[in-house]
Amino acid sequence: MLKRFLFTLLFILMIAPAYAQENDDLETIDFFLTFVPNIQFSPLYVTNELYMGDYGYQLKIQHGTESVGVDLIATGELPFGMIGGEQVLLARAGGRPVVFIYEWFQKYPVGVVVPDTVTFDLENVKIGIPGRSGASYTGFIALLNALGLRERDVTLEPIGFNAPDVVCLGGVDVSVIYVNNEPLQIQQRADAGNCGDISSVSVVYVADYVDMVSNGIVTNEALIESNPELVQAMVSAYDAGLAHVINNPADAYLISLEYVDTLPITDEFRAALEAAAEAQNAFLATNPDREAIAQSRADLLEALRAEFEPETLIQFEVLLATIELWDADQLGYTDPASWEATLAVLEEMGTLVGDVGDLSAAYTNDFLPKHDEEE
Repeated sequence: MLKRFLFTLLFILMIAPAYAQENDDLETIDFFLTFVPNIQFSPLYVTNELYMGDYGYQLKIQHGTESVGVDLIATGELPFGMIGGEQVLLARAGGRPVVFIYEWFQKYPVGVVVPDTVTFDLENVKIGIPGRSGASYTGFIALLNALGLRERDVTLEPIGFNAPDVVCLGGVDVSVIYVNNEPLQIQQRADAGNCGDISSVSVVYVADYVDMVSNGIVTNEALIESNPELVQAMVSAYDAGLAHVINNPADAYLISLEYVDTLPITDEFRAALEAAAEAQNAFLATNPDREAIAQSRADLLEALRAEFEPETLIQFEVLLATIELWDADQLGYTDPASWEATLAVLEEMGTLVGDVGDLSAAYTNDFLPKHDEEE
């Protein structure tokens, strides 16, 4: 009975809303996220801790299933959420008036991990895939189309989100993965000699073949019409939070510790991150360009690798790898051509249940903040 109670308690804690300490002077607004608290959501954590208060708000983060989140946003029960472009188009084809207002991922995060023991030849290998739905499946179909192939030309093996285990055990030859996560895990196992004959992996990125819309902030048409000031506040605060994470990932990791209980941390690692965050602030004060900031992230990782074990660094490495998918000359911008490409893939797959209508109504760049260099 005690074990059952503890398990139930743990499950409740995992799915419970996560949010910063409440401030009675701030108005609380709900924000939907999929999955569970994770370092990849650090921009929202930083936004909540450092920037929402500037606009008089604080966020209450709700986790759940993406399709449910879309419905709640469409009906106005939730004002905002982080939703994939694919789901936006599926929703609008079903008559649900959601609108994509800020593109978080500038590069589609799906790809194929290829061990050094096989050749990237999709027609002649067994391919692991989480399942025949969601962004992984859509991205893989887009890759096949770009290569002149169809699903009937390849051998797919649904494996859930277990690519590191299945690849290392030889259950599949290659696997569809999220490029910022599973390849790092597989490489870490290979480095430790725990991945069969595999010594290294490479990644084939869907984004190198087709530019599709990934995740971004979504709201609904009614809120844009009735309260554009709130929409603007959400976008502006998140834009600042995302930039903060890109520019100072050590500080972002420290802030995320308040939201993600499972992040690896030791006293020594915390001290190193605190020192790195302080040093990065001094560096940022010199107004470095984007290339120099990217190099500073690489230099930090190299320094940390010399001091800490891979198990301690794995989630920080996931953060750095994910930053590469977010970073862009203009954060938040969503390209009309990428929406056309995404719609074409969904039409090819036959997943749309109705007519999307005016594609340009599914997204907007109108709320992107204007920075000094753009004015």
